[in-house]
Amino acid sequence: MSKEKLFLDIHVIQTLPPSNINRDDTGSPKTAVYGGVRRARVSSQSWKKAIRDYFKENGNLSNVGVRSLDVVNFLAEKIRELKPELSLEDAVNKSVKTFNAAGISTTKDNRVKALFFLGKEQADNLAKEAVKDNLDKKALQEILNSNIAIDIALFGRMVADDASLNEDASAQIAHAISTHGVQSEFDFYTALDDLSKEDQSGAGMLGTIEYNSSTLYRYGNVALHEFYRQLNENKGQTIEAIKLFVEAFLNSLPTGKMNSFANQTVPASVVISLRKDRPVSFVSAFESAVKTKLSQEGYINESIEAMFKEHKNVQRFVEKPEISFYLNLSEGHSLEGAKEELSLSNLLNDLGAELNNRL
Repeated sequence: MSKEKLFLDIHVIQTLPPSNINRDDTGSPKTAVYGGVRRARVSSQSWKKAIRDYFKENGNLSNVGVRSLDVVNFLAEKIRELKPELSLEDAVNKSVKTFNAAGISTTKDNRVKALFFLGKEQADNLAKEAVKDNLDKKALQEILNSNIAIDIALFGRMVADDASLNEDASAQIAHAISTHGVQSEFDFYTALDDLSKEDQSGAGMLGTIEYNSSTLYRYGNVALHEFYRQLNENKGQTIEAIKLFVEAFLNSLPTGKMNSFANQTVPASVVISLRKDRPVSFVSAFESAVKTKLSQEGYINESIEAMFKEHKNVQRFVEKPEISFYLNLSEGHSLEGAKEELSLSNLLNDLGAELNNRL
């Protein structure tokens, strides 16, 4: 790939029924004020976790990462796979020494002091050095800075102990917000005791769950030129990873209170663009909250129309996208200058073909 920049933008309109997929410390659905109106909000961190989980459950990419305080024991298991005769205690000791030598602090209970993001290939290579008792800091840090896992490259890694182990994220995920104002409601529930006597009344448990419903605008982008570099300019791996990222972005959902509300929705509309100048969010289309003309119309159609209009409006400030694709659940919405897709699989195939020509 040349030194030109290339960005992937993903714009989504997605409706959620009554739900509480991302709550604050009081158990309330997260919200934000935008345009002077309170909106439903789903944090970027919660959706990133859902995307990473989707990678592990549905993808076929081998090099994904694990983020944990317990990476010492994770590495110890890798060490014992290479040297089964080692006791668990000896393997843990080797793991601790390896992390400490690499500049990563551990605690007395054999955990790292802060969440550490470790790629599978990095763990495999660290285990090989641990078996050889190689405690050379430069060599160990070289392992931690090479063979970057897909999700580490996308979402970044910050290491307080040593900034040289940091990895800048090539992806940005915005907090999803509702395109309209919301008001939370409360579900009062009771649970009956199956073994209570017939002459006993009352519930075995009762409580409340706060929830709201919303039509969300979701946005994310990837600096493809940076992601390509992070993956050592491996075109095939980059394309497959980006296709999986887009699929995960569209199909994943944070799991908060999922069993209580079963809010298993898919996007109502998706726009994906490749740009050479800079990434661009369309959230400004919703600074003025969407209001339906009739009380029973809902928010999806108005939200899609506002998003499509913003696709054209932003071109007063930025370059026209190299190419755009869009996919809608319902008919009646068309995006000028973009290719309409009939399914997600078609969209991913066309996106992959474009990336193959441009990387």
